[in-house]
Amino acid sequence: MAEGRGATSPRMLLRRLREVMAGTGAPEQRLATVVRVIAANMVAEVCSVYLMRAGDILELFATEGLKPEAVHVTRMRVGEGLVGDIAAHARPLNLADAQSHPQFAYRPETGEEIYHSLMGVPILRGGRVIGVLVVQNRTRRRYSDEELEALETVAMVLAELVGSGQIVSNDELSKVDGNATLPLRLEGRMLAEGVALGVAVLHEPRILVQKTIAEDIPFEKSRLEEAIRALRAAVDRMLDSFDKAMVGESRDILEAYKMFAHDRGWLVRLHEAVESGLTAEAAVERVQTDTRQRMQAIVDPYLRERLADFDDLAHRLLLHLSGRTATAASERLPDAAVLFARTMGPAELLDYERPRLRAIVLEEGSPTSHVAIVARALGIPVIGHCEGAVASIEPGDRVVVDADHGHLYIRPGVDVVQAFRANLALRAERQAKYAALRDEPAVTLSGERISLNINAGLLVDLAYLEEAGADGIGLYRTELQFMVRASFPRVGVQTELYTRVLDQAGARPVIFRTLDVGGDKLLPYLRDGETEENPALGWRAIRIGLDRPALLRSQLRALLQAAAGRDLNVMFPMVAEVAEFAKARDIFERERQRMEESGKALPRRVRLGTMLEVPALAWQLPALLPLVDFISVGSNDLMQFLFASDRGNARLIDRYDLLSPAMLSFLRWVVGQCEAAGVDLSLCGEMAGRPLEAMALIGLGFRSISMHAGAIGPVKEMLRSLSVPPLAAYLSELLALPDRSLRGRLQSFAKDRGVIL
Repeated sequence: MAEGRGATSPRMLLRRLREVMAGTGAPEQRLATVVRVIAANMVAEVCSVYLMRAGDILELFATEGLKPEAVHVTRMRVGEGLVGDIAAHARPLNLADAQSHPQFAYRPETGEEIYHSLMGVPILRGGRVIGVLVVQNRTRRRYSDEELEALETVAMVLAELVGSGQIVSNDELSKVDGNATLPLRLEGRMLAEGVALGVAVLHEPRILVQKTIAEDIPFEKSRLEEAIRALRAAVDRMLDSFDKAMVGESRDILEAYKMFAHDRGWLVRLHEAVESGLTAEAAVERVQTDTRQRMQAIVDPYLRERLADFDDLAHRLLLHLSGRTATAASERLPDAAVLFARTMGPAELLDYERPRLRAIVLEEGSPTSHVAIVARALGIPVIGHCEGAVASIEPGDRVVVDADHGHLYIRPGVDVVQAFRANLALRAERQAKYAALRDEPAVTLSGERISLNINAGLLVDLAYLEEAGADGIGLYRTELQFMVRASFPRVGVQTELYTRVLDQAGARPVIFRTLDVGGDKLLPYLRDGETEENPALGWRAIRIGLDRPALLRSQLRALLQAAAGRDLNVMFPMVAEVAEFAKARDIFERERQRMEESGKALPRRVRLGTMLEVPALAWQLPALLPLVDFISVGSNDLMQFLFASDRGNARLIDRYDLLSPAMLSFLRWVVGQCEAAGVDLSLCGEMAGRPLEAMALIGLGFRSISMHAGAIGPVKEMLRSLSVPPLAAYLSELLALPDRSLRGRLQSFAKDRGVIL
């Protein structure tokens, strides 16, 4: 709207509204004055404000043009009528003939039957719908884009008045069931099993704009320009940091992102919003809202991604304006928090208060990503690959997470909540059944004794040893304690930790894996400034330990001291050739000799082993087996290396199967080599924690497997119903098949033989 139109000038309207809001009188009186000002300014015969009440009810609070007696009488549910439709979808309506719209609902007490055209916009506070603002006219007309933009700007100002809690109490607003939009179901993929009911929390919280009307427009312009400069500099730094590693399409994407930060059209819209009388923050939010509405109307995925880049830039710009950079981990979580994020690293997850965290929903991720592994260790359900989850929720929304089936219910209805509670009851029954098996031996029907162990990485995991009836800890991930610290822990600190692990494990064996960092498990104090294009295949695990021997020595020294007078089992990760294991073993032996010479107590018995994750190592087994006391297959990394399939790439999650002839043939060959050499063999990947996959492993000859604690019960129930010889014979017939997967055949075998899966 042009400045010259006088009465319809946005700046003049905002100035008048600021005077009204700053004036005296009860809040509802000021709201009544506001609708009169808007109606006069926009030459509308009706202007009405509907506000949200508890129970997702919209109530008419103020009107100019409709019958006054309808105020506080006219009420409708979210989704009901045109006003309810605006609230349900958080989007504006611009109708030349409102009464012909299928959502039109006639309310005789308002006297609105004589008005035909209607324009309405949601009143949003922090992204949450808290009301609806409507203007109407008798003539059939479509309001201009400038008028719609002006009404949306006014709605932002009203949000400040309503959100103050003076009209509808903040206590009542907090009882509104999530966002005032309709229930929604999204589908994703189970990364960690379980179900949960809670309230949505954004891992990266949205910025709540506290002040919308500018008191000093030149000052707001200056703030905006300074924030834009800071944003551009940050984008430039981000691009420079990836300069060496990013090539081809990856580089093009970042270059395009940089281009958007300098996009003239976007910057012009931001400046125009400030010129209209908004603060810098309100201007960014205003343009961001426009961008999101445009995204909803675009089908082409490429264009949607480009607009999403603008949305992300707007969020970063708000962070610069507010000076905030923290995630929700720095804030107090609600009692039943469900964390939403596009992606997360395992260290970020460990920053949160575990007792308050019920579940996690990610837009990316895979079952073998490290954040999923840590979540399983903590017993937190996780849904990943859930597209659009972050944009679909508002903080405080009620959500149900059914990770078992990959279903997310946002603002669920009563029927969904009841079904969820029934599911919880069934899970409790199932857990009681597994608990009854805790002290029963893990022996198959044909007499094979299977060692069932847990994977652990935190002291809290050790309680599950007794609770699950596990035989020991088949994998203790030492790196998790390194990831929650700001600096590398000293030998004394590490010794204390490992001592506590051994104390709590008691007579049960513990296999410590040395530091396995790199990839998506980064230590902030262990970076060399270089960015790797493919970190999963890069400088990680034993490669870091051998290149930085002081780190490996300090950890081995701590393990030796902690295990004084006890058994010590140590294995090295990501070993790709015999020479790497030999070097690591030599470092260990030098530390043991050093302790012996200093007169310190040594472990009673030491066993050194290696992870088998890199396929190249398998072809060196004849040379390796005489040097090791045990081998532990890491099926997660082995799977991605064997199939050249990035386990963090959502597009490849279902492309290859652990139960393929290739994978199972590889594992059977390893079993044969270890049996012939008399070397203990186990498997500690996520493959061991699923009954069907565990059944296949037992059929191949594995007699020791390690899994997350919650899988012990289901796997033990399975193996106690299994006779191994028929399965082993059946697998021998299957491994030569050209099938992509043997999953269906193995499921049929289990069903026919009464194996409980």
